[in-house]
Amino acid sequence: MPSVALVQPPAQRVWFITGTSSGFGKALIASVIARGDRVIATARSVEKIKVFYSLAGARPANLQLLRLDISESPEKIQRVIDHALSIWGRIDVVVNNAGIGLKSVLEEGGSLAAMQQFQTNVFGVLNVTNAVLPHMRDRRSGTVVIVGSRTGWHAAVPPVGFYAASKAAVHAIGESYASELAQFNIRVTVVIPGSFRTNALGQPITMNKHIPDYDDLRERGQAKFSALSGSEKGDPAKAMELLVDVVRGEGHAYGREWPMWLFMGSDVYRDVRAKCERVERSLAEWEDVATDLEF
Repeated sequence: MPSVALVQPPAQRVWFITGTSSGFGKALIASVIARGDRVIATARSVEKIKVFYSLAGARPANLQLLRLDISESPEKIQRVIDHALSIWGRIDVVVNNAGIGLKSVLEEGGSLAAMQQFQTNVFGVLNVTNAVLPHMRDRRSGTVVIVGSRTGWHAAVPPVGFYAASKAAVHAIGESYASELAQFNIRVTVVIPGSFRTNALGQPITMNKHIPDYDDLRERGQAKFSALSGSEKGDPAKAMELLVDVVRGEGHAYGREWPMWLFMGSDVYRDVRAKCERVERSLAEWEDVATDLEF
């Protein structure tokens, strides 16, 4: 994996951020603008973003709002990106934050639920990023941020298997982008947050086929997420301050190596380390027979 040292960015960058009507996206707008950068904030409903500023006063001059539904076609997404590029003439940072957290037992949701989940969380990330990349390649400069999830490393938490799979997919896509784009001086990082208070856990169960054998598992899983919602320990504002530090190469990130993965939250560190330990144990247990398979 390419290793890129953090470099001091230009004094004012232009950020294009998806999914800014709540959670991490909303917190990121505030952090970016406070540092003096410009933001093109997008959401499926621009009215939801406008309300932040109708309550707080005039919208900052370095903020523009655009409607974008990342589940739409690549052509529609490209038109939004082209319009965004016309606002300030460039996009320095694209943050793929928008997503949905579908809840479903895999057998009950089936391929229909999987396609719904992947259309937004995977294909949306690909379409938004690919729409910006020609501009970044031409300029030989840019930063791509993909927001993943702890569940991409810790998927055994029913009923979020499809969500976990979608996040594991974009983790891998981020690594691939990093290897392909380093030659153009385009940096990529995958943000992997744990439990943060982003109001993201309240979605109902998707059930395309009810299977009574899963009732207990499904109900226990839903109850666990419902109990956690609103009491998560993670502060989205602090997380996004760290992300801006990393992108701008300042504050807590100053002098550090550019992170392929930006893990966020003590629960992520606990779960990822536990996963790595299980993988190491499995490797050790089976190495003597599983490596003796060559001609």
